[in-house]
Amino acid sequence: MRRLWFLVPLVLFLGLAGVFGWKVTSGDDPSILPSTMVDRPVPEFDLPPLPGRESGFARADLVGGGPKLVNVFASWCVPCLAEHPLITRLSEEGVPVYGINYKDEPPDALAWLERHGDPYAAIGSDPEGDAGIDWGLTGVPEAYLVDAEGRVRYHYRGPLTPEIVDERLRPLLEDLAG
Repeated sequence: MRRLWFLVPLVLFLGLAGVFGWKVTSGDDPSILPSTMVDRPVPEFDLPPLPGRESGFARADLVGGGPKLVNVFASWCVPCLAEHPLITRLSEEGVPVYGINYKDEPPDALAWLERHGDPYAAIGSDPEGDAGIDWGLTGVPEAYLVDAEGRVRYHYRGPLTPEIVDERLRPLLEDLAG
């Protein structure tokens, strides 16, 4: 019996590997975190503008009218650059897009917008990340679809892709604009 003790770590390892393997293949996506913001009112916030701009971005900008998209971005964020053409296209199609510039140096943000284009109806500067905390932000980029009453109806973590825009965001935009 003493000779079989060396098998205990192996059996434990195989058991844990089996449980992890089952969870990965069971259809549950462990990377999807439920959003605490969906179906809740947008938090109270009033962000200052980037230098040289007339106005910032506040909760009041999101109440009334049709649905609006809030995009949290930063100049240092590589995935933000990858999704930027989609954000620009949505804006060109008439979707009001608002930006929260998260933990960024204002000159860097302004240079990034100058270089890549500015699709935003308004941008608020969140250099300390306080508004990001209130929005339930886990990282950048993130997107929030807000209805006319100022309630978050959809929250996507990570860079938007054409599939996400076409399969999830556009149908929700149509329903909310309805």
